[in-house]
Amino acid sequence: MLKLEKTEVVGWEAAIRGMRNPMNSWDQSDSFICREETEMTNEEIEAKCGKCPRDTTTCGIYDKDPHFIIGPNDLDLIMRLRAAGIDHRKFMRMIEVYVDITAPLYWWKEFDTYKVGTVANSCSTMHKIAAKEFILEDFSCEHLLDEESLPPYEERVDIDHCEPLAAIDVNGQLCYYTPKTFLDMTCRVLNYFRRLYLKTKNKKYWWQMIQLLPSSYNQKRTIMMSYEVLANIYKSRRHHKLDEWHTLCDWIEGLPYSKMITGGAAFLNKKITIPEADAIAACTLSKLQHSEPITDLTIIDEWNQCGHVNCVESKALRDHFNKLAEEGKR
Repeated sequence: MLKLEKTEVVGWEAAIRGMRNPMNSWDQSDSFICREETEMTNEEIEAKCGKCPRDTTTCGIYDKDPHFIIGPNDLDLIMRLRAAGIDHRKFMRMIEVYVDITAPLYWWKEFDTYKVGTVANSCSTMHKIAAKEFILEDFSCEHLLDEESLPPYEERVDIDHCEPLAAIDVNGQLCYYTPKTFLDMTCRVLNYFRRLYLKTKNKKYWWQMIQLLPSSYNQKRTIMMSYEVLANIYKSRRHHKLDEWHTLCDWIEGLPYSKMITGGAAFLNKKITIPEADAIAACTLSKLQHSEPITDLTIIDEWNQCGHVNCVESKALRDHFNKLAEEGKR
């Protein structure tokens, strides 16, 4: 389970202004802050709204919160710099996102890989672990097998081979529990030592909670990270086995102007297999053999979401170049 709340994206104006510094092309910038109608003169409305790339009849342009609108000129430069690689898209490091994320500890251990360009303030288990009773809703347990996963009682022929049950030896007797039952028992044990700690303030009971706390426990953190960090996360985690990463990547796709993060590939969620890559390369090479100029080829950032188009070595490529060499056309 992963929950994202209170998303805020800032730094647009400064990032775009800095993006145009290398070529002193500030006069070509066409982005602006969309304010309430009462704060805009008629000249501003005509000059800005008339060139606005959004549908001004449905975009909520006069909301109380101002919107930063990226114009076509700036958006074109953004996507070209984005595709040129991380050395040329430093402006993405200047666009910051603030968000509250509630996620299990096992996911936070992976997120902590991203140390550069991120800041986090978390709820403290050290200080507040005993602040409230533990309940199942405090844990990410949506995949745990429970009693509903069990077959009907009359169909349980061999309980030792009943998948949702685990056998535990208790004083020589086998007791059977589902994973969800184990978590519920853990909650009860945590609450027992919580009560003892609150009553006695003895730290040994505090240690019982700290060391027994499962990694499925949900923790809330307020995170600051840049669009560049999000681009790196999206590239690496889009097809991760944890559901939490898929939720985060879906959220990334919904951020303002998310194409600069995802690369705007035609098939964001599609994995390209090696046979498919061979077919693409062979098709492109066959077009290159035509005598007429080729006008329908475009290079897009699908191979590497970091912004570089990598060379793909495949059997189709090797066979084709060997054939050209034999014909003396290489």
